Amino acid sequence: MSGQRVCVSDFEEEARRVLPKAVYDYYRSGADEQNTLADNVTAFNRWYLVPRVLRDVSAVDLRVSVLGQKLSMPVCVAATAMQRIAHPEGETATARACAAVGTGMMLSSWATSTIEEVMSAMTASLGAGGVLWLQLYIYKDRELTLSLVRRAEEVGYKAIFVTVDTPYLGRRWDDMRNRFKLPPHLSLSNFSTASLAFAEGNYGNDSGLAVYVAKAIDPTLCWDDIAWLKQHTRLPVIVKGILNGEDAVQAVNYGVNGILVSNHGARQLDGVPATLDVLEEVVQAVQGRCDVYMDGGVRRGTDVLKALALGAKAVFIGRPVLWGLACQGEQGVIELLELLKEELRLAMALSGNTPTHTHTHTHTHTHIYTGTLQCV
Repeated sequence: MSGQRVCVSDFEEEARRVLPKAVYDYYRSGADEQNTLADNVTAFNRWYLVPRVLRDVSAVDLRVSVLGQKLSMPVCVAATAMQRIAHPEGETATARACAAVGTGMMLSSWATSTIEEVMSAMTASLGAGGVLWLQLYIYKDRELTLSLVRRAEEVGYKAIFVTVDTPYLGRRWDDMRNRFKLPPHLSLSNFSTASLAFAEGNYGNDSGLAVYVAKAIDPTLCWDDIAWLKQHTRLPVIVKGILNGEDAVQAVNYGVNGILVSNHGARQLDGVPATLDVLEEVVQAVQGRCDVYMDGGVRRGTDVLKALALGAKAVFIGRPVLWGLACQGEQGVIELLELLKEELRLAMALSGNTPTHTHTHTHTHTHIYTGTLQCV
């Protein structure tokens, strides 16, 4: 470790120094000119917190229930692929960190650790306890897709987050220039065949992952496939990748258990809105019929508070976790999560928020403003 890490950007700067350039570029980059990538972060600066004072903030309760599971805070870990290129222990280290902090982790289908290994790592931890959810791509091979779901069910995952914004992979210029692919000692561990494990192959001059997605992922995915998935699992199904009210209403009509407002970390289609900017529209569209979560650009405790004030039940963070993992493995992720937890606690206290109800919704009473618009 070089110096004290006091904010998320400190973790990123250290990770940039320790990671190989192609790996850092893969994790950091967004699609095309990366306008949405920047806007995901700067969107939070367009909103202002208006504190309430003299409200006795000696005790601030961050606990929340997400999909029926009790968590220590409304900050969860998003699915990020191939974590063993950031640290040798990869997803297993992240799982142990989530258990230590008492929050939830979404495991990527493209993990470099198996579904079973990650659950074993979490349950073996001596921490406060965490929750695992599976992020799912719909493969052209539907039986293969369902095999991942069954494996997750068997070992105790609590929900399926199905990604709906990736019929093809977005154009990520850095990955194309670097001809990104996994190093030979790693593979996508949940797949037994070399082609699906992304372990070998001639990817030409393109990003290897873009070629992989074109070969493996089903671009015909439609709403009926959400109904199909719900018929084949007893777990809650959350759609990940909604950016407007119309799709949110459609999702609820198809019986989803939750919506994750996401633009895939700005890695798919450049020029789409920042997730924070469409969060309120989605929340109002579903009218309380399912929980709404969001990811994208969360870097500070005040960011979390703003998302909660706009109606998110919880937020998910991706890149910051990878920076913590690259810096110091499990301990780096714990430090990163505890940092955000403390930032959120302080932001809530300084804005006059003291939820007293336990394990329900982390309600916020903060007024937030953007321009002349007021939201409560």
